[in-house]
Amino acid sequence: MTKNRVVVTGMGAVTPLANDMEQTWTKITNGESGIDVFDRYEEANFPTKVAGEAKEFDPAAFMEKKDARKMDRFTQFAVASSMMAVKDADLTIDDTNAERIGVWIGSGIGGMDTYEKQFRLYEKRGHRRVSPFFVPMLIPDMASGQVSIMLGAKGINSCTVTACASGANSIGDAFKVIERGDADVMITGGAEAPLTEMSFAGFTSAKAMSTNPDPKTASRPFDKNRDGFVMGEGAGVLILESLESAEKRGARIYAEIVGYGATGDAYHLTAPAPEGEGGVRAMRQALKDAELSPEEVDYMNAHGTSTEYNDKYETIAAKTVFGDHARKMAISSTKSMTGHLLGAAGAIEAIFSVKAIDEGIIPPTVNYETPDDDCDLDYVVNEARRQEVNAVLSNSLGFGGHNATLIFKKFKA
Repeated sequence: MTKNRVVVTGMGAVTPLANDMEQTWTKITNGESGIDVFDRYEEANFPTKVAGEAKEFDPAAFMEKKDARKMDRFTQFAVASSMMAVKDADLTIDDTNAERIGVWIGSGIGGMDTYEKQFRLYEKRGHRRVSPFFVPMLIPDMASGQVSIMLGAKGINSCTVTACASGANSIGDAFKVIERGDADVMITGGAEAPLTEMSFAGFTSAKAMSTNPDPKTASRPFDKNRDGFVMGEGAGVLILESLESAEKRGARIYAEIVGYGATGDAYHLTAPAPEGEGGVRAMRQALKDAELSPEEVDYMNAHGTSTEYNDKYETIAAKTVFGDHARKMAISSTKSMTGHLLGAAGAIEAIFSVKAIDEGIIPPTVNYETPDDDCDLDYVVNEARRQEVNAVLSNSLGFGGHNATLIFKKFKA
C-alpha cells in the first residue's frame, strides 16, 4: 500500500512562557523558565510551592465570552492553539475541504477544574445548581470537539487519553490517519489545565512533585539533585498535512513527520519499566517506521521529567537503542523550562522538535549543576546549541505504562 508523506505546515501554542509558539521558542532557546511561585492554594500548605502557569492567557483574545464560559480551561487552551496553528499554516477551512480536515487532540486529565468547582456547588446547593454544561466541559475529548465546532473541521474527530503520553500519541495517531489517506489535514496535539487542588493533592501525596521552593531551579532533569517534576499547563497544536495537499496549496513546510512508535510496559501503574524497556521498544518501532538508522538521529527531546527513575531509565533506554551513538547525540529536556504539561507535554515538545530542525537550534536542559553517574549523556546543559539538525526523536511516557515516540525529519522534496 502506498503511504502518503506527511508534513508539518503550522503550529500554535499556549505555554507558561508565552501565549504563542514563536515567543515560547525564543525564550526556550534563551534558557528562560516559565516556572514561578504558585500560591493559589496557599491555605492548603502543599509541600510543592511552584508551577508553570499560563498567567497571561486570556480566552477573550480567541473567542466570545459566552463560548469561553462553556469550556474548561484546557479546552480554551486547545481552541486558542488550534486557531494560531491554522493561521500559521495559512489554512482556509470551507465547504470544499472541511470533510477532509480532522481533529485529534489529547488530554490526560480533562476538565479537572470544572469537576472540582461543580462538585463544591453540588455539595453546598444541590443538583439543581450544577451547570448543564458540566459533563461537556469535563470530558477530555471536548478539546477536539470544540476545535472542530469553532473551526468547521468535519473529518475524523478523536482524542487519545494516555496520561502524559496523550499529546504525542494523538499526533502519532493523526499522522497515521493522513498516511493511510483518511484525511488530508489533521489539527492535532494536546491540552492540559491541571493546576487544581486535587491534582496538587494527588501528586504531592504520591511524592511525585518537586518540593524545591525556588521556581527557577525546581525542575532539573538529569541533575543528581532532582527531586520530582514541576506541574505546568498549556497546549500545543500542529497542522499535519499530506505532502500532496501542502504542495497543492503552496504551504510552508517546517518538517516531515516520519516515525511513530507506541508500546505498553505491562509493568506498573506509575513507575516506568526497569531500564526503560517499554521506551526502548517504542523508540525502535519509531525508527523502523521512519526507515532511519539510530545514527541518523541528531537530537532526542527526552521525556526528562526531573524524577529519579524516569531520567535514569530514559538514559539507559537511549544507550540501549542508540549504542555508541548515544554519547554523540544531543539530548535535552525542555521540561526544565516549561514544567511538565502532562497530556500537553508531548505536543509542546513536538513543536520544539520541529523548530530545532527548522532553525538549527537545540534547546538546553537548564538547572543542570551536579552530574549523576546514572545520567551521563550529552544533555545540552544550560545553553542552547546551534547545529544542523536533520532528524529528531521525541519521547513521551505516561502513567499506565504508555510509551510514545515521534520522529521528525528535515523535509526534502
